[in-house]
Amino acid sequence: MKKILLIGAGSDLGVDKDGTSLGPKEILKNLKMENVLFEQDKDIKKSHDSSDLRKNLKEVNDFNKKVYDKIKEENAFCITLGGDHTIAIASGFASLEKHKNLGLIWIDAHLDYNTFKTTITGNMHGLPLATLNGLNEDLRPFQKNNFFNPKNTVVVGYRAFEDNAKDEIENIKTMGVTVYTTNDIKELGVHKVMEMAYKIATNNTDGIHISFDLDVIDPLIATGVSVPESNGITLEETGDILEFIKYHEDKLKSFDLVEYNPLNDKDKKTLNIATNIIKKIVE
Repeated sequence: MKKILLIGAGSDLGVDKDGTSLGPKEILKNLKMENVLFEQDKDIKKSHDSSDLRKNLKEVNDFNKKVYDKIKEENAFCITLGGDHTIAIASGFASLEKHKNLGLIWIDAHLDYNTFKTTITGNMHGLPLATLNGLNEDLRPFQKNNFFNPKNTVVVGYRAFEDNAKDEIENIKTMGVTVYTTNDIKELGVHKVMEMAYKIATNNTDGIHISFDLDVIDPLIATGVSVPESNGITLEETGDILEFIKYHEDKLKSFDLVEYNPLNDKDKKTLNIATNIIKKIVE
């Protein structure tokens, strides 16, 4: 049986709302599992300046370098618990450093494909997927050479179709990333969408890294996120995604679960969902 290591990455430096820094500790407390490492962004004064289009860049980089170093040195299957989605820069690149050639599946209501030129808010959690594909050099000072190939990168569950996503969409088209929307899941079914995503992500690679943002789930079900988007996937569809991942677990080299915000959770429903997702991955 493979060694499993949980890494708590408690940071909300990449988002302008507080709370996701508290998420990993709550999930880990609920899981009651051993083999845990933890990094917390404590005592850092976070910028909320709306004119700053590189909010907390140094702080995000310093935090991610610590998480990256922890994961890179571990000979284990690593599950990283965020924290906002910028922590996937650390977990994704650390896994890529170990496995050299991986595909990437980004399960998220958002594209997270801004650059420093296209971001409107300056919130770094809108840039990590683009960064993992080799853009945003200043957001990856510890990784200069090896990136996830955009042709092996897939977004699943996107639905934030607001006007300010036009630049992100253009970025993603230019780079050649494949996107399956929530509507695709509803129309084609989870199995078909995941089958197509895996075919792309595993094409001439040695496995995949999956990054799962809880905001892909409908916010009427999972309230405990920082940036909810309506009309998300159901718990049944979430379960079907996890079943597909488990059935193909030989392809999975690392996994993230991010953006749990306890401050927005109601009756710990999202906490229980997050806990059950991790239990499914490790069972």
